[in-house]
Amino acid sequence: MTGETIVKPVPWAAAHPPGVLDGTEAFAAVFDAHFAEIHTYVAQRLGADHADDIVAETFLTAFRKRDRYDPSRTGVRAWLYGIATNLIGKHRRLEARTLRALGRCGPDMDTPGHEDSVAVRVSAQSLRPELAAALAELDRRDRDVLLLVALAGLSHDEIASALGIPYGTVGSRLNRARKKLRALLGEVRVHG
Repeated sequence: MTGETIVKPVPWAAAHPPGVLDGTEAFAAVFDAHFAEIHTYVAQRLGADHADDIVAETFLTAFRKRDRYDPSRTGVRAWLYGIATNLIGKHRRLEARTLRALGRCGPDMDTPGHEDSVAVRVSAQSLRPELAAALAELDRRDRDVLLLVALAGLSHDEIASALGIPYGTVGSRLNRARKKLRALLGEVRVHG
């Protein structure tokens, strides 16, 4: 023997109370319960082309870091949104460039089916040019809070947990984002 210590990994179930992501079966249930919702959020933020990769990376990160998950601090849903939002952060420059480009060009209205047209209508790729440009002007932290409310429907508590910020900061950032959007869009007429 070389004197090396063999470290046995601590099973997930040993580190957490039973029923809280204890093993691959429990994690598979979390995946099944939250995949579609997280995918929709990411697709709305970055577009369908990037959503599959980011969501896969979100769940891979969650699985790898499941030993760090503390159910007393936040729910699984908010934890996953936090991971997804952090990964989206790595793609922020692309997101901001896309929003600025949409502000200049407008949406692509050529979509094949009804389901696609509904998804496109609510996604960042189909925003009115003025709204897309205004969102691009927001501070990234304010934009994250605003879009977690608007696209994911998270509560202030869930956003605070997801982003690791105080509850009051969520309200401040949301208020600041809304004020800036109102100022930027104040003279915009509704298309229709």
